[in-house]
Amino acid sequence: MSIRLLLADDQALVRGALSALLGLEPDLEVVAEVGTGEDAVTAAAEHTPDVALLDVEMPGMDGIAACAAVREASPGTRVLIVTTFGRPGYLRRALQAGAAGFVVKDTPAPQLADAVRRIHQGLRVVDPALATDSLLTGDSPLTARETDVLRAARDGASVAAIAAELFLSEGTVRNHLSAAIGKTGASNRTEAVLVAVGNGWL
Repeated sequence: MSIRLLLADDQALVRGALSALLGLEPDLEVVAEVGTGEDAVTAAAEHTPDVALLDVEMPGMDGIAACAAVREASPGTRVLIVTTFGRPGYLRRALQAGAAGFVVKDTPAPQLADAVRRIHQGLRVVDPALATDSLLTGDSPLTARETDVLRAARDGASVAAIAAELFLSEGTVRNHLSAAIGKTGASNRTEAVLVAVGNGWL
């Protein structure tokens, strides 16, 4: 019996390469390839794959949100996050969302195939360097609201625009930004966003 796989990555080239490499393995079969988190959830419900390989950075629903939704749509599907962005915060959030594994995209094909097999057997597979970084970095110090505000500030939006988007007063937005700047050790909100993104907290 082949291990049935779902691949989700917004880059068609990467998706095609992953599919070709994993398809060479006699015991692995790619049953669906999609480019968004939403499509991954639909495909999981339709195909009930054994393992779903999800990228983190996808338009719309990202891979971490998709991980939780895939697990709900197809409870028997185990999720392996395969990402370019090896950020410790991503690892922590992915595991909290129910991922069984987390590896970076430059993992050699035989190791990736092995990770798929181990996850299918019920084991957990985590990139060792990332696991160490995650322990050293710790949980995000930001509250849920501070995270929302920083996320909204990512594209340089004004305090007024952030307040309107999140239905908060401008004073509240300033307070959250100020707290986030303090907690990230940054000197301004742009730096705070960079620190939070770098650690995978956003």
